[in-house]
Amino acid sequence: MSRKQRPRQLQNRLDWMIARKAYRLSWSHHTLEIGQRTCIMGIVNVTPDSFSDGGKFFDTGVAIAQGEKLAAEGADIIDVGGESTRPFSDPVPVEEEIRRVVPVIEQLARRVSIPISIDTTKAAVARRALEAGASIINDVAALRFDPGLATLAVEFDTPLILMHMLGEPKSMQVDPHYDNLIQDIRGFLADAVARAVKLGVSRSKIIVDPGIGFGKSVTHNLLLLKHIQAFASLDLPVLIGASRKAFIRKLLKQPHQEDIRADLPMVEIGTQAAVAAAVLNGVHIVRVHDVGNTVATVKILDALRAADDA
Repeated sequence: MSRKQRPRQLQNRLDWMIARKAYRLSWSHHTLEIGQRTCIMGIVNVTPDSFSDGGKFFDTGVAIAQGEKLAAEGADIIDVGGESTRPFSDPVPVEEEIRRVVPVIEQLARRVSIPISIDTTKAAVARRALEAGASIINDVAALRFDPGLATLAVEFDTPLILMHMLGEPKSMQVDPHYDNLIQDIRGFLADAVARAVKLGVSRSKIIVDPGIGFGKSVTHNLLLLKHIQAFASLDLPVLIGASRKAFIRKLLKQPHQEDIRADLPMVEIGTQAAVAAAVLNGVHIVRVHDVGNTVATVKILDALRAADDA
């Protein structure tokens, strides 16, 4: 059947958006319905050197207040991290990372009802965070740095997010190369999922993240957003974190500028454009700094999906 011969309803669906499968994650006292609507993960960086906010939330009290604000604005998950993974960054010692995140998680777990994820590559940090009240593990290294994170996910019966990264933060942006961008990343994630399942993690609790900005050029990131539907073949919820990333800033800056501030209004507008592209192409969860603006963006996009299905 040619495009002209397709029923109008089907043609409209193909013109507007990629189909998105729904998933239900249930654990502990949390349930996330993923896919019927877009879920929003709000970011709290408890670091002095984050690319996105320059240490604005390094103070424990300020970080707690930010987490509460994100929850009030409509976040479905709060993601707390104590180690910057910006390009060329150095790792943080385990005890320092614990010192940063545990007090924030302890307080947020008492004050908000939504799940808190711990953004770490270290099992020792994740254990303390889970004991403090976190209930999701977000591993940007997909178990390559510490397979013990899978063991913890089984022990605490928590969801596990596995992200693609080319190499490590210190070197990932040094001339990143792929033989086939989408196939390489999809294969990496399929292998990571297989490792997690072999270590006992329930497939029903795994989320995958293609890793925007983690060992990718501007073109790589744009192609990922454009072809994100290719990861639907993994049959798992897909998360994208494009918020304030360098590729957005590079596209928006003037030719004479080396970089622009990540917190500029134009960068937020660029972020929302990337969020829209991701959601229209089938992403289930978006990880962002500005939850309020993202709630507005995904409400419109999710309404479009609902209208299309009516």
